[in-house]
Amino acid sequence: MAEITAAVVMKLRKISGQGMMDCKKALVEVDGDIDLALEILRKKGLATMVKRAGRDTTEGRIVMRKTDDGKTVAMTMLCCETDFASKSDDFIEVAGKLADAGMICEADNGESIADVEIDGKTMATIVTELVSKTGEKTEIGDFSRYTVSGVGAIGAYVHFNNKMGALVEIEASSEAAAAAVASVAIDAAMHVTAVNPVGVDRDTLDPEVVAKERAEATESVKDKPAQIIEKIVEGKMNKFFGEQCVVDQPFVKDDSVTVGQAISAAAKTAGGEAKIKRFARFVIGS
Repeated sequence: MAEITAAVVMKLRKISGQGMMDCKKALVEVDGDIDLALEILRKKGLATMVKRAGRDTTEGRIVMRKTDDGKTVAMTMLCCETDFASKSDDFIEVAGKLADAGMICEADNGESIADVEIDGKTMATIVTELVSKTGEKTEIGDFSRYTVSGVGAIGAYVHFNNKMGALVEIEASSEAAAAAVASVAIDAAMHVTAVNPVGVDRDTLDPEVVAKERAEATESVKDKPAQIIEKIVEGKMNKFFGEQCVVDQPFVKDDSVTVGQAISAAAKTAGGEAKIKRFARFVIGS
């Protein structure tokens, strides 16, 4: 049997990030072959994932990346079992690599972010290696990458606890208007994170849900005088839309205006127009 020196163990530990005892045990098992020892450690991670498959991953970290011009922004979520693991250096490093993968993943063309290679390894392999270090079930969560199509701006916000965040894309009538709404776009992302709207505007809500809400509103006032029923129903529906649609919600930064009004006002300062095109909200543990 080949001698398992401390230098060899340290080399494997540096490559794998595993504990000294785990590295030495793997090397002993394969007579000092580092490549085979690495495979053993990888299988250890896979075995851990199988063993803990039924565990809940209600902790983790949301990470955002963007291009220098801010026209492309990616937001990714890496989930694990405990808050302790999510704060470890190893977890934070892998969460960052996942965000890097998000910037290059061609999800629209059917590519899985788990198959994206970073530093010569797929994200699936990198996550498996992390599992072998932490001993916790760890999995890739939600992922979105927004790229401005045409003229506009993207707002991105990640809450200080790294467990909530949002992306908001705003389309504008000119580059000047897009620049004028850039800061409001970030505030809009913060708003989406905090308030959790269902849709952008009334047209994006499920027609069946809207019809059901209108029917219930009408039923609730059927005993009122006929001449005021329509007015009451419209009032109830406006309240409903104000709760569900981001553009109709009171803005968290200034509740005297709606989110839609705040964006329009910012664009108007540059002589243009702007409105929210889409948004995505991320929450770990929901």
